Amino acid sequence: MKRTTTAVNWMGLAAALVLLGACGGSSSGGTVGKATRADRSLVETIRAAGRSAGSAVEVAPLRDPAVDGFLKQAGELENADKFEDAVAAVDRALKLAPDAPDLLQLKAELLVGLRRFGEAETLARKSFELGPKLGGLCARNWQTVVEARTVAKDEASAASARTQLAACKVPPRQRL
Repeated sequence: MKRTTTAVNWMGLAAALVLLGACGGSSSGGTVGKATRADRSLVETIRAAGRSAGSAVEVAPLRDPAVDGFLKQAGELENADKFEDAVAAVDRALKLAPDAPDLLQLKAELLVGLRRFGEAETLARKSFELGPKLGGLCARNWQTVVEARTVAKDEASAASARTQLAACKVPPRQRL
């Protein structure tokens, strides 16, 4: 009898561990498709940097209306927490406008939401190289790099990116 009770206890413990493992997430944050509240917070931090860059002038090129359709779709998917699908929609837009800095940055932000920081940083830097180097897009580029370097625990590079971020701000015109 004692042997059966011990076997049942071990089986119960094993079942509990399996259930706990199924409930827990991965420590790497490798979620597929969904972004956690913390991930959304990082994306919003990046976008807030763009809004606070001090520039009222943003240059937007004329482009294929299909790109705007894909962007609308990506926004809807992101709002539904379907980040992987939103990335796919942005990828379709990038096929039509492969060097559009705003599209590259949007994809970078979605990748931050998926905790794919290395890819996000690469795209943000490419967006910066192709973009205006001032204003909101510039600020979003460098805030993405700040977040990626901070997660990588590379404080020296994060500090350098913060300096670049500060240079994106457009000073107000002095009027006499």
